[in-house]
Amino acid sequence: MAFSLRKSSERGSIGLDIDGRYLAAAQVNGGRVVRCASQNLPEGLVRDGEVADAEALGQRLKSFASAAGLPRNVRLGVANQQIVVRVVELPRIEDERQRDAAVRFQASEAIAMPLDEAVLDHQVAGFSTAADGTPRMQVVLVAARRKMIETLLEAVKAAGLKADGVDLDAFALVRALAVDSDEPEQAARVFCHLGGVTNLAVAVGSSCFFTRPLSAVWDEEDSGSRLADEIRLSIDYYMTQPQAKPIGEVVLSGPGSADGELVESLEAHLGIRVMAPAPLGVIDGSALGPNEDPHRYTVAAGLSLGAAA
Repeated sequence: MAFSLRKSSERGSIGLDIDGRYLAAAQVNGGRVVRCASQNLPEGLVRDGEVADAEALGQRLKSFASAAGLPRNVRLGVANQQIVVRVVELPRIEDERQRDAAVRFQASEAIAMPLDEAVLDHQVAGFSTAADGTPRMQVVLVAARRKMIETLLEAVKAAGLKADGVDLDAFALVRALAVDSDEPEQAARVFCHLGGVTNLAVAVGSSCFFTRPLSAVWDEEDSGSRLADEIRLSIDYYMTQPQAKPIGEVVLSGPGSADGELVESLEAHLGIRVMAPAPLGVIDGSALGPNEDPHRYTVAAGLSLGAAA
């Protein structure tokens, strides 16, 4: 199974978020959730975003998919320390094969892991013109440890499911919550998902330029202060990147975003606007049952959007 950030033509795929605390599946079609299901996960199956027990997770996935009546095809997301995201700038290359070769050459210098142990993909995030008039392009390069991806796919296969693609949770998050605009973006936004893994992404418009999981947990004592410290450090690192834009606001999602006191605490510590929008952004979630927590489905819905476009 190839690691793929590109959109798939498979319209039957459902986004499957294997969060450390729960499973969430969502299928989006025509701007609305048409199918969804969620179930708590016992501790120990997934740790820090990585599969710790593939066999037990496979059994749990199998029973979950059967009970929810999920289709076989799923699109997965990952968020852990075994992922590296870098932005590289290259001359503008239209030929896809030549561009792939140029990106792979850059990866050998930009990615701090042996390429034979990694799976790679990239997205063109934008274009610019150098001072001398040369067309340039900004490319988001993603590398993930092959072993981590293989262990995840092993659990999914054991459940009788087929992975159509593996995406980044960060990309899915931005895809679900970013607001499309025809106007040039003057500021970047920080997206912070507060679930089983606390995951951060920095995006300009719908293009994600930076992501990292945070060690701070959102539901522990003094979590506002500790989360703010890690978010601030992440912003500082992002601002060292070429063509980085100033941060306009922090957007929260996931179960932790329903904690109003936490939202206020983060805003007070960071000194910039912190908001918790509708959990599914502009996606119509009216199909969710009255007992469903929509905050669980942000990433799953974003994964489905990546397959249904």
